Amino acid sequence: MIASKQIAENYVETGRKKAELPVSHMLILGFFAGMFIALAGAGASVASAAMTNASASRIASALVFPSGLALVVCTGAELFTGNCLMTISALQKRISVGELFKNLLFVYLGNLIGAIFVAVLFVYGHIPDLYSGDLAQILLNTAVSKVSLTLPEVLCRAILCNVLVCIAVWAAMSSEQVSGKILALYPPVAIFILCGFEHCIANMFYIPTGLLIMREYGLTAEGLTMGSFLFNNLIPATIGNMIGGMLVIGGGYWLVYLRGTKNREIK
Repeated sequence: MIASKQIAENYVETGRKKAELPVSHMLILGFFAGMFIALAGAGASVASAAMTNASASRIASALVFPSGLALVVCTGAELFTGNCLMTISALQKRISVGELFKNLLFVYLGNLIGAIFVAVLFVYGHIPDLYSGDLAQILLNTAVSKVSLTLPEVLCRAILCNVLVCIAVWAAMSSEQVSGKILALYPPVAIFILCGFEHCIANMFYIPTGLLIMREYGLTAEGLTMGSFLFNNLIPATIGNMIGGMLVIGGGYWLVYLRGTKNREIK
């Protein structure tokens, strides 16, 4: 097992390599990560849709959804929420603040395109027809519930969400074996699904899927619009995820393990 101090030191260089990726690679690898998270959300929804017991439904979702982050970690895809840990590299002066936000911006765009790509194929492939069409209504209800949260609720849930996602990425780095990485990342991601925390990239699938279902299936949902998607959920969830990943976990681990150590200056 790799100790946390070593993980922190390793991530300084990991963040530098991420920052040096060409923009085209950031977008493509971000697209893949967006797809993987969206597919995990789709699978979790299908797995839990027919369950009438709310607790059992959440457990089923929590068993499936971590596969998305497992695919991201094991394939080298670029996920916005996990890349918030690049704060460590910036604080160690291995990358500039500009390079940090450049990576986050283009990876975020790639994630968005990938997640919506899956949402479109999922809806127009008529996967929501499953369970006699009940899946369509359940997915629509999920989207409505997310845009109906208050701003403080979204922020709090998003902060906690990316604390867990970044801890999952951190834990995965404690092992050099694929099996160890998957086992390590599984519990934190399962917890965030069980608790209903807000993950901006997952919501790029869930809420557009609800919007597309309204169009394709002729269903209605009060309050679900593109505006409510952006302003009631996506923007505050993104801000909360950044706080949880960049300040709480990235900043916290830097303070514990790297503050005061010799910095290597940006070239």
